Amino acid sequence: MNRNGGDLVVETLTALGVDTMFGLPGQHALGLFDALRRAPIRLVASRTENNAAFAADGYARTTGRPGVLFLSTGPGALTSLAGLQEAYATSVPIVVISSQIPRAGLGGRRKGFLHQLDDQRQSAQNVTKSTATVEHPAGIAPAIEHAWRTALTAPQGPVWVEITQDTLLETTSLPGVVDVDGAASPVPARAELLDAVAASLAVAERPVILAGGGVRRAGAEGELAAVAEALRAPVVCTPGGKGAFAWDHPLSAQSWVEDAATTDLLAGADVLLVIGTSLGEVTSNYFTLRPRGQVIQIDAEPRVLESNVAALGIHADAKLALAGLQARLTPRPADGRAEQTVATLLAQVRNRLAGQDLAHEQGVLAAIREAVPDDTATFWDMTIAGYWAWSCWDARTGAFHSAQGAGGIGWAYGAGLGGAVGLGQRVLVVSGDGGAMYSIGELTVARQHHLPVTWLIIDDGGYGILREYMTEAFGAATATELVRPNFIALAIAFSVPARAATPDSLRSVLVESWLEDGPNVVVLPTRLAMFAPTHRGVE
Repeated sequence: MNRNGGDLVVETLTALGVDTMFGLPGQHALGLFDALRRAPIRLVASRTENNAAFAADGYARTTGRPGVLFLSTGPGALTSLAGLQEAYATSVPIVVISSQIPRAGLGGRRKGFLHQLDDQRQSAQNVTKSTATVEHPAGIAPAIEHAWRTALTAPQGPVWVEITQDTLLETTSLPGVVDVDGAASPVPARAELLDAVAASLAVAERPVILAGGGVRRAGAEGELAAVAEALRAPVVCTPGGKGAFAWDHPLSAQSWVEDAATTDLLAGADVLLVIGTSLGEVTSNYFTLRPRGQVIQIDAEPRVLESNVAALGIHADAKLALAGLQARLTPRPADGRAEQTVATLLAQVRNRLAGQDLAHEQGVLAAIREAVPDDTATFWDMTIAGYWAWSCWDARTGAFHSAQGAGGIGWAYGAGLGGAVGLGQRVLVVSGDGGAMYSIGELTVARQHHLPVTWLIIDDGGYGILREYMTEAFGAATATELVRPNFIALAIAFSVPARAATPDSLRSVLVESWLEDGPNVVVLPTRLAMFAPTHRGVE
């Protein structure tokens, strides 16, 4: 049998260890998808390309391996970009293989090919680390090998390779692809910088650590704990860093980054060690964080360094930097001061919340946490429950995932499907009714592949957080109220079991759903409110 460019693609991916991929077929990509019949690669086909990108994202987050996404030219490729933006903003490795029009149409010539864009590759450049166009079979394996390495090298992220239709279909005499190496390139910290950091920390009286998503992506949880314990330093985790440090550790100030007490703790450190976060909008409590001491910022993305505050910036992978720092630190004796600081902060948070009418919201989040096993991977959409979870969710031995990078609504269910594929065990997805409608067609994917996903839809009849924002700002909300379907009947129409819950029954309904096989849906009709912001009026 003659082999073609599509075979070279799947042979290269197989040689890199790929056994699962996501995507949708299209006319220009038929050679790509046909080659899957001859490869040991499982295709999980979504119903829209943005959800396929979300699924590849969720798969990568849960496995640590790049998600692979196959796309077709033009509309299909463009529809994926919102999904890729989240992966790019959150440094999630995805290798995108898109088809392209025949090579004769490249260069902006208006030949009238179906799906033709003036420059498809340029469209992807804002949401990927790198892009490449392949016009001949010999270029396929090198381009994919380079893309794989680029996606995995810190800062990780999505990479785009597009291959012309005729290249995918062209017969090749090249031997089968076997010898490829996609290993990431290390990003170590320079020794003199680590020496300077260790010297500053050695004399610090009030060191504090802020751990972001870069710690988790680097797998640096052990190194973080060792450095925190050596310094006797409180640790705050950003929403993306949630789970990088044990929630119940005596040094854990948890994740209440939108609380003024946490902002004050960070600002008052004489040395603030910031690892794997840009100190962006949410983490800085909406840019009200103004450190009064020295800031040391370690990040694999050099553009992050000093982007928001002046700092000793160190371009490095979090794991390598923390390991080097650990080797330079002399452990301090435990005197209980840091633990008392943490206990006082958490008491301040509890007292502030107790002064608001939030028992309903706290009860809903507590019911979810009590219902699902400790090792559950959870995926939270841009919804009020998700914003609460940024602060209050204890990931325990599971993993917390949300779309806080780009902040696009509708991410969670697609990502949860990819996470379930990667883990092979049940995951929890939490969406609002508005966000759920972005992904409702993906119930067919969950059913087709019998994926163990429990989808909790909190139905408040609209875009709840926008309703809250607009009412507070303008006295009334506009375009936030939704005519929505009967989600239970809709799920059942997709042959997916569904149950209604109340706040009182939520825990038991989730427990029952957890014991089932395959996908299911739980619908909770209720309104949630956010806790009061603490950044207003801060100049």
